Amino acid sequence: MKPNKEQQLWMYEHMLISRYFEECIEKIYMEGKSPAFNMANGPIPGEMHLSNGQEPCAVGVCAHLTVQDVVTSTHRPHHVAISKGVDLKKMAAEIFGKKTGLSGGRGGHMHIFDAEVNFSCSGIIAEGMGPAVGAALSRQLSGRPGVAVSFIGEGAVNQGAFHEALNLASIWKLPVVFVIEDNAWGISVSKADSTAVLKNDVRAAAYDMPGYHVSNNDPNAVFSAAGRAIQNARDGGGPSLIEIETYRLAGHFMGDAEGYRPDGEKEALFTKDPIHRMKSQLTELFNWTESEDVALVEKTRLQVDEAIQFARDSEYPSPEEALEKVFV
Repeated sequence: MKPNKEQQLWMYEHMLISRYFEECIEKIYMEGKSPAFNMANGPIPGEMHLSNGQEPCAVGVCAHLTVQDVVTSTHRPHHVAISKGVDLKKMAAEIFGKKTGLSGGRGGHMHIFDAEVNFSCSGIIAEGMGPAVGAALSRQLSGRPGVAVSFIGEGAVNQGAFHEALNLASIWKLPVVFVIEDNAWGISVSKADSTAVLKNDVRAAAYDMPGYHVSNNDPNAVFSAAGRAIQNARDGGGPSLIEIETYRLAGHFMGDAEGYRPDGEKEALFTKDPIHRMKSQLTELFNWTESEDVALVEKTRLQVDEAIQFARDSEYPSPEEALEKVFV
């Protein structure tokens, strides 16, 4: 299953949106945080986890999804949210803590929730897996269309929630796909130092489900593996597990000194930027021209700029609103 030109252009466009959105957020996040870094300062306080470099994971999977399909993501969620169709203006406002945000500014960037497109994420490692299994079960029991996809990092496979979710999904043959974004580092701990197996797709066999491994951070290869897994789920074949070899071009969080990386590792990653590679593929396969590329880049930047401006111009919620929409 290979993506056609229209699908590849969709993936490339959403990679561009995600990358520029992250670059804008990165600059704004650092406002007021220098010369001495204090994450409480600036228009976006708190932690910030960027997904630069991991765009292929999101676009290759979400290209197969519809609004009815459910997606749960991680504390590094922007690329997945954008590819799933989350409202960009409302997401930006939520990150800024504004009342026009998806949750009125209550959730911030690690707790993005958009019921309109069935997307959510969590700052707790592996904790999106249970809700994804539950969403898949609800669709199976009610006969409604749709599959569930749970994005996790490679560090999450060492959590109990990972094994519980895979086991239950397999027992009940649920329409759910588990996607591991293997960026090689769980904060500052390497995969080699934390995980007993070289590739986590082999764990699928323990739960009697298909396992796929995608190397080289290739969006087209992600598209192919995800297409098989998602179609299998739609056809009643049960769950699947996909591990994608990807990488983050930023630190674990903004302010991360990244002293744990070996010398030269990060510089080498930039030479394999998936956006540049995707542009080259489009040029080679479909005679994608420089003028077409400039027009698409301008289009995506305008969309992001409008979202950022909307967030900046929006009002903050009143202090009293913190007591609203609270379960007691």
